[in-house]
Amino acid sequence: MTNSMEILVSEIFLSIQGESSFAGWPCAFIRLAGCGHGCLHCDTTYAEKGGVAMSVGEAVGRAIAFGAPCIEVTGGEPLLQAGAYPLMEDLCEECPNVLLETGGFLPVDQVDPRVRIILDIKPPSTGVAEQNCLTNIDLALESPHRFEFKIVLASREDYAWAKEFIARHQIAGTCTILFGAVFGELEPERLAAWILEDRLPVRMQLQLHKYIWQPGTRGV
Repeated sequence: MTNSMEILVSEIFLSIQGESSFAGWPCAFIRLAGCGHGCLHCDTTYAEKGGVAMSVGEAVGRAIAFGAPCIEVTGGEPLLQAGAYPLMEDLCEECPNVLLETGGFLPVDQVDPRVRIILDIKPPSTGVAEQNCLTNIDLALESPHRFEFKIVLASREDYAWAKEFIARHQIAGTCTILFGAVFGELEPERLAAWILEDRLPVRMQLQLHKYIWQPGTRGV
């Protein structure tokens, strides 16, 4: 039966996955509307409000129709909507690779266990580092194969904070950890040099979609 529960959707589109360990793969995106956490580096502020109401079933159908090998639910902050949970459950019935990208502000304990969770940890330059939901770290350590930690850095200070963060919470060597550079603020070459100098067990990533298309382009 088609799920008639309503969700607010900012956009549904097909693109190249720009981040995470799935970077480079064709991916269908369902961007849910709503956030309000105020991250200073947010590049999807247009999704914080508004959105088009549609049923979970319609959103699933639109995403599946692209025929992509993976589907990501993102935002905004997708977990603010109760409908995000049945949305992911229904997607898992149709696609073997369902991803959730969440700002890391809210607990993820109710997310379907088949979903790959990409937790965006906020460093100090975002202005919201105190809002990181630390209970998610315990969940990740219990099921490390389900989780990826993504930390997008704007400065050397952010890097030092992130380095200490992963050491203090003992996530290095367990879950996948991705360090990225805020596009236009931190040169990737500098971040690469710091990682190599410290022999840090993290995976460096770029926001691939911002190199393929103009950084402000929507629907990619």
